Amino acid sequence: MRAAFEAMVRDSAGFTLLGSAATLADARAALMAAAPDVAIVDLGLPDGDGAELIAMLRERAPGTLVLVSTVFGDEAHVIRAIQAGARGYLLKDTTADELVRSIAAVHEGGSPLSPQVARHLLKRLAPAARASQATAASAPDVDALTAREIDILTRISQGYTVAETAELLAISYHTVTTHIKNIYSKLAVHNRVEAVNTARRKGLIL
Repeated sequence: MRAAFEAMVRDSAGFTLLGSAATLADARAALMAAAPDVAIVDLGLPDGDGAELIAMLRERAPGTLVLVSTVFGDEAHVIRAIQAGARGYLLKDTTADELVRSIAAVHEGGSPLSPQVARHLLKRLAPAARASQATAASAPDVDALTAREIDILTRISQGYTVAETAELLAISYHTVTTHIKNIYSKLAVHNRVEAVNTARRKGLIL
């Protein structure tokens, strides 16, 4: 398998094979002697976990981009490799042409993934995405405050009463109280102190 891969790289225009290694120890030595632009790492090495090699490269040769090529398609291996610093993750059933394109893609800033690997990542990220959407949905909608509501917030922050605010803005007492209720709802607050503090924190008033 390794010999076939070496031949494929040598035969591919634009690629130069700097070396290969069959063990974790040999790979460490080779990569420290001459760090490549892209390193193809198998996770199933006879003397250790390829993820250790990925982590070492991230620390000692940050310019080397890692593309995993392995038989391990389970979520645990995928997540560990990505967390260690892998830029792409391919399973061994990937064709030679796909592997060549993936090496080029990693070098150009891409992150090629086998379909099974992509599914694991999407499954892992889905709960966080849903939580983020829920947080965004419940966040105060400060952008929806109207100019009039900001005027009223400003008067409240200056210590004016509802009646005084109504007189200053030439609107009715009832209109001011309605605006205040709307402000509370939009800012997700329950009283004037919270409304003023939130508005100041958001830069709506001074």
